[in-house]
Amino acid sequence: MNKIEELLKNLCPNGVEYKKLWNVTEWDKKFNGTTKEQQRSTCKFNHISANELKSLEDNSGKIKLLSTGNYDGYTTEEKAGKNINSGEIFTIPSGGTANIKYYNGLFIDSGNIIGKSNDVNKYSTKYIYYWLLNNYIEIQSFFRGSGVKHPDMVSILNMSIPVPPLEVQCEIVHILDHFTLLSAELSAELSAELRARQKQYEFYRDELFKFKNYNNVEYIKLGNIAEIIRGGNFQKKDFIESGFPCIHYGQIYTKYGLYANKTYTFIAEEVAKKSKIASPNDVVMAVTSENIEDVCKCVAWVGNTDIAVSGHTAIIKSNINAKYLSYYFHTSMFYIQKLKLVHGTKVMEVTPSSLENILVPVVPEDKQKKIVKILDNLDKLCNDISEGLPAEIEARQKQYEYYRDKLLTFKELKVNE
Repeated sequence: MNKIEELLKNLCPNGVEYKKLWNVTEWDKKFNGTTKEQQRSTCKFNHISANELKSLEDNSGKIKLLSTGNYDGYTTEEKAGKNINSGEIFTIPSGGTANIKYYNGLFIDSGNIIGKSNDVNKYSTKYIYYWLLNNYIEIQSFFRGSGVKHPDMVSILNMSIPVPPLEVQCEIVHILDHFTLLSAELSAELSAELRARQKQYEFYRDELFKFKNYNNVEYIKLGNIAEIIRGGNFQKKDFIESGFPCIHYGQIYTKYGLYANKTYTFIAEEVAKKSKIASPNDVVMAVTSENIEDVCKCVAWVGNTDIAVSGHTAIIKSNINAKYLSYYFHTSMFYIQKLKLVHGTKVMEVTPSSLENILVPVVPEDKQKKIVKILDNLDKLCNDISEGLPAEIEARQKQYEYYRDKLLTFKELKVNE
């Protein structure tokens, strides 16, 4: 019998009491739709805009900058001024997604709804945070709206939270803190290993395309070995559940690797007839991006059917192995050439026709296949979510979430017991 089991047996043998979240928390805003009983009082914290928050960043300081997203930096007391808050708190974004956070100390906030325990002698703030985190999916379902979604705090406050004795809460927090630390350390180690493998992969990829000690290579302008056409004529609003397969340029950044044999989205046949088409062994390149690094990211289409391709793309049709070209278009040698073609300030763009002047190392077909096979194996190790290190990181996270859920699940105390 572990310590928590012993505590539960001694302190609440008949089960654990469940209470509404509003019964154990206090928030820094009065929510529309709550009763006086549900919000007897509010706590006060200062908030600033997201732009102000980022302008304060100075990581030599120790005052936490809390945003609604993944950005969390630090600042100094001098820069923080009168905006500093202090306390042990948890946060739910006032808009966007349910990015639930915890902090204890000095902080500056932007855009969060801030809560805490309404009685630290009965309810641990960090225990409540872990419970909120464990119920992320349900909380996310209460974010509503057509544009930026906002939390329905009345629904969230009416969720039922198990409230074991404080001693049990503190022991759960102790265990989860330890799990969180171990999980973070392991994820950091695995992520560092993945980055190292990625750098190793990039090094070997570049070395393969330098063709040292290989004489049968010819550098030819892309325009002399390929037809380059603009994609276009469908938008995201044209997506349907099934139909003609398609690739939207934004998906090249978010969904696709260096090659693909199936699409994630479809459009109607009549829309496809008006769209530009990529065929098997074509390369689809995104020619518009918000940064120089990503512009010209591409995917080799190795499926066995034609696909429609959206605007802001170049479709490269060639007899050269498409995966060979896609791998080359991600080398440092291509990047150097690409820099001469990029134009724009806020939005970076490469005109498809300008790609004709890109020099491509052309080798015999069997050599292309050999290079592709080597890079396929390295790419699989580094990037395939179902294998290698990314899968290990995901598995560890699921393991942590499983144990957290087990720790926060109790036999409920019945009223008649």
